[in-house]
Amino acid sequence: MKARSTIAAAALLLAACGQQDNASRAPTREIKVRSAEQDQLHTLDAMNLAIALKRAIYGAGYFCKRITDAGFVGTYKNLDMWMARCSEGRDWAVFAGPDGSAQVRDCKDVPGTGLPECKIVKRPSGSFGEAS
Repeated sequence: MKARSTIAAAALLLAACGQQDNASRAPTREIKVRSAEQDQLHTLDAMNLAIALKRAIYGAGYFCKRITDAGFVGTYKNLDMWMARCSEGRDWAVFAGPDGSAQVRDCKDVPGTGLPECKIVKRPSGSFGEAS
């Protein structure tokens, strides 16, 4: 009788393991959280995008006298990545977050980090004139 109980218990454990495996294979949905600030950056012309990116660069404690080129790079996780080229010859990666925050990195530090390459794929309308 004891052997039958042990076999039945083992069978139940094996059955439970199989159910757990099926539950872990359930499809998951990725949830994207976006902010109004992220969406607004996509609507700006060149001069206003330069102002926004320059504010993010200065806010992070860096310097950029004038933005000569900028644009959208892509999405990394829940961040929108933008690139700004400054007249001093430095390129900056600016990550806009769903909480309205901005993270700034020097583009020369990006290779090897797993982040997207600092390469503009979409530029805004207009030009980056002296006003930025």
